[in-house]
Amino acid sequence: MNILMCSVPFRPSVGGIETVTELLARGFHEAGHRLTVVTQSAAGAAADNLPYAVLRRPGARALWRAVQGSDVVLHNNISLRLAWPLLALRRPWVVAHHTWLPREGPAARAAGWKRLALRHARNVAVSEALAADLGLPCEVLPNPYDSALFRRVPGTARTKDIVCVGRLVSDKGFAVMLHALALMHAHGHRHTLTIVGEGPEGAALQGLVSVLGLQGLVQFTGALKGQALVQTLHQHRVAVVPSVWEEPFGLVALEAQACGCVPVVAASGGLPQAAGPAGVVFAKGDPLALAARLVPVLRSAPPEGIADDPRVRRHLQRHQPAAVAQAYLQLLEQHAQHRAVALARQA
Repeated sequence: MNILMCSVPFRPSVGGIETVTELLARGFHEAGHRLTVVTQSAAGAAADNLPYAVLRRPGARALWRAVQGSDVVLHNNISLRLAWPLLALRRPWVVAHHTWLPREGPAARAAGWKRLALRHARNVAVSEALAADLGLPCEVLPNPYDSALFRRVPGTARTKDIVCVGRLVSDKGFAVMLHALALMHAHGHRHTLTIVGEGPEGAALQGLVSVLGLQGLVQFTGALKGQALVQTLHQHRVAVVPSVWEEPFGLVALEAQACGCVPVVAASGGLPQAAGPAGVVFAKGDPLALAARLVPVLRSAPPEGIADDPRVRRHLQRHQPAAVAQAYLQLLEQHAQHRAVALARQA
């Protein structure tokens, strides 16, 4: 197949959708398909050096030609700006939903137009929570994680307790984690916390550490990626994802498990599904509930980590890039065939 995959953000931008797009692109290429990624992200200083084509910020004519030359179009999150050629070029269209379409607020009107357009697409969601919220027929396919990077590395001592990874913004719930740590400390449970990330709430969170009397227990590393992040995850026994907004999925829960951390996640959107059967769930936004979950988890977390737990291995297997890419390819081929039959009947 000649696949056109549209993702508004893409490398060198960094984020969950960028990671998933790159992993799928690699899987499609390795399976022998032609691929072009269309993105609104500008190129970085270095050349892409990718085995597939990348069309950046295309004009109307270039986008039209890309759609015209494709056998099937896949959007990682719907973009009306990149979808308009489909009004005339009746290519099979699949949309993978990685985030919510709002029903209120300033973005609700645009989301309403997107919902109308999605009636003409085959819809896929990365979590059951997203599929239920969409309000349209929708299948669920798992998200991939970078299994070549996030994997068990023997020989690293887990000398630290809790790690949180994410952008330092209020939605991510790091303040909930700090209050939970203070509650545990007040009851004689002295545990360490490492916060990995950067963002506008960084100074406020460091101030909260002082207010709560947690100096010496909390370390801020700044943003980490690649092997530096993998090494840090391997030093910890538990990874907490304390988000206070509804997370569509949560790749960090997969990445942490692959490095051996027990995932403790908020009951938030797709996070429990991402954490899988070995995950521990607490009431979103509740420091007391989080502390109550963490005390026994920290007591029982194996020093060697949980990456070899059969439940974790089965869960991670579903999210291997090759397996997810194959699931997408089956769906794309099926949809293209059904679309061709439908058009032939109309002719």
